Amino acid sequence: MQATTIVALSTPPGRSGIGVIRISGTSALALTRSLLQDENFNPEPQRASLRPLREPNGGDILDHALVTYFKSPHSFTGEDIVELSCHGSPPLLLTIIDTLLYLGARTADPGEFTMRGLINGRLNLTQAEAIRDLIDAQTHAAVRQAARQLGGELSARLQPLKSSLLDVIVPLESSLEFVEDDLPQDISELVSHKLLVLANTLKALADTFRKGRLLKEGLRVTFAGRPNVGKSSLFNSLLQSERAIVTDIPGTTRDTLSEVIDIKGIPVLITDTAGVRTSSDRIEQLGVERTQRAIVDADMIVVVIDGSQPLGVEDLRVIEDAAQSRFIIALNKNDLPVNDLESIHELSNSAPISSVSAKTGSGLDSLCTAIIEPFSANEIFESNFIITNARHYDLLCRTENAILSSQNLLSRHASEELVLVGLYDALRFLGNVTGETTPEDVLTQIFSTFCIGK
Repeated sequence: MQATTIVALSTPPGRSGIGVIRISGTSALALTRSLLQDENFNPEPQRASLRPLREPNGGDILDHALVTYFKSPHSFTGEDIVELSCHGSPPLLLTIIDTLLYLGARTADPGEFTMRGLINGRLNLTQAEAIRDLIDAQTHAAVRQAARQLGGELSARLQPLKSSLLDVIVPLESSLEFVEDDLPQDISELVSHKLLVLANTLKALADTFRKGRLLKEGLRVTFAGRPNVGKSSLFNSLLQSERAIVTDIPGTTRDTLSEVIDIKGIPVLITDTAGVRTSSDRIEQLGVERTQRAIVDADMIVVVIDGSQPLGVEDLRVIEDAAQSRFIIALNKNDLPVNDLESIHELSNSAPISSVSAKTGSGLDSLCTAIIEPFSANEIFESNFIITNARHYDLLCRTENAILSSQNLLSRHASEELVLVGLYDALRFLGNVTGETTPEDVLTQIFSTFCIGK
């Protein structure tokens, strides 16, 4: 892989003002000279210059592009890199890439630029994964956490833990090598205490994954209710956009409609659904069936009730269906006199009730807070670093368990050989987090989830 020069489009597919093509490898500059048809092209590193790109045979100009050269090893991949900032016409970009392939480059695999940077020591595995997370981030809070990981914060937090683990391993190895008797009691107790401190530190870091997963994956929230209670109006109000069609005709919404919103840093996928009622209309029946599926799949159900009207049979049916899961009640139309409030409280089964008005926007902030509160008792504190990657969480848990296993063996006066097995496993797991000891097949699987141009 390292011997070849790769090329890919690094900006998203589609029409745009600018499209960036990235070339990386030992032949990057030679290929660029061929594309420019200028053998004397000798660019100053990290300085852009405007140059004509030409067809390889006729020499016709394809485009005028900004050409930027990054000299090895001071580049993203650690190799020579050339970036071509062209006009963002899809046929033009495809033609330029095809020309570079004709000249001898190879199409980059998903994540291959980043993987070359990892292999050449330009970044570690946690930083590489942070690049993917930064690209995929759906909220500002997720962007900030990915940026902190890209800056090496997770690696910096793990390094003292590795050092502390080695501080325990070294005397145990020395004892095994040079001392025939068991460890003195005072030293054994000191080592045991160090291991417990290490395990507790790892557990505290791993426990942040509950919030981290929420930050990365978000919540699925379904709005459910009988027709004409204001589900679609509420949906539009939260989006601040006329995304769903709203009319006075019952049964207007026939299908589910989903959009992602940001609630206090958490990406929330909200789904508007067809009103639940008995109908002979086959299309409306299909819509109600999809509503039932959306209710089952949701992390949170928002039962929307028209507070200005008496409770109906359909309202009771929706509350009954929602009661099998986590739900809250949105008492809509609080700009009108409330009807049947006592009955609603009796049927809520202690579920939170938010009084809102899709028309005026009153109570929307309280509704948003009620949606995320069961999943995050406290807000995601931007000052704290949290684990957002399931792979990291799994390895931290394995590390903790390996250390506790060794600590348990030590307290039972097991031999140093047995104690060291778990400690070396723990060291290996921490190395897997940052990539020092990660198997090649795992690396391949990780980078296969990246986009082509990264």
